[in-house]
Amino acid sequence: MTTLTPAQDELCAESPWDFSHLRAVFLSCTLKRSPEVSNTEGLAAISMEIMRRNGVHVDLIRAVDHDIATGVYTDMTEHGWTTDAWPAIYEQVAAADILVLCTPIWLGEKSSQCTKVIERLYGASSELNAAGQYAYYGRVGGCVVTGNEDGVKHCAMNILYSLQHLGFVIPPQADAGWIGEAGPGPSYLDPDSGGPQNDFTNRNTTFMTWNLLHLARMLKDAGGIPAHGNQRSAWDAGCRPDFENPEHR
Repeated sequence: MTTLTPAQDELCAESPWDFSHLRAVFLSCTLKRSPEVSNTEGLAAISMEIMRRNGVHVDLIRAVDHDIATGVYTDMTEHGWTTDAWPAIYEQVAAADILVLCTPIWLGEKSSQCTKVIERLYGASSELNAAGQYAYYGRVGGCVVTGNEDGVKHCAMNILYSLQHLGFVIPPQADAGWIGEAGPGPSYLDPDSGGPQNDFTNRNTTFMTWNLLHLARMLKDAGGIPAHGNQRSAWDAGCRPDFENPEHR
């Protein structure tokens, strides 16, 4: 079990809210295959532990452990690839109320695995939910970033923009991260890194987690985003707004 700080423990113990109807998926975009230790997953473990203590069903998926094809379709075996693990992963994402992308920093950017995951998420962005909205409507998104160099906010900016563009709702303070000194040095889980004890990182991870929980619960209780003025199905039918479908011109 991941150790929480006394403040994180107290917030879990005192919570009057029921989040047991929620599901969360943490997609780890480390470049290390299991069982190598991922520092990014080390930080994400705090957020996952807070959620689990509040009754949330949490899945952790390490993308690099799976044979995920490159492309922007839901199933790349229909587009020339022999195998593709993404459709099974997408089923877990589609069943979740919360998605957290977790990435290390390389050359100031999110990892190549994170880019691939976002591209595959994009592949389902044209699918619709029961209300005729884009498929990711009603879900919330966040991100966790770690590294030994600058770039946490830059990576978060890119990831959170991508998620909201696909239809996820982004709550306040939806990112958390840790970096050591610029240049070579200890990673988050290394002895004497100071990462697990860093108050700024622990505070932001806590705020992110609770904001994801609160917004996911609000959306779940409300039945998602109201379906008016944002239905692709109505737009395609030419009924709302009062414009002809541009694709038919």
